[in-house]
Amino acid sequence: MTFKSGRGSSGGRVRGRRRECEFTKLGIDPDYKDIKRLQKYITAQGKILPRRRTGVTAKMQRRLSVAIKRARHLALLPAAPQHTRA
Repeated sequence: MTFKSGRGSSGGRVRGRRRECEFTKLGIDPDYKDIKRLQKYITAQGKILPRRRTGVTAKMQRRLSVAIKRARHLALLPAAPQHTRA
């Protein structure tokens, strides 16, 4: 099995394009009732994705985590992943 090293042909680190914060671009705050938007920021296991993966600003990441936790508390989002039997 081979792995990519993350380095370009000249030996320097390859940097991807920085993602823009969806919330600041649209001028909205993360809302615990907006389940469709919140689901983009959690994994299949139910964990909150980090900023480096989503491109959200630090301020919006803090607000996003509060909104996700509030939605979990109100059972709008699952608190634990669904376990399926194969």
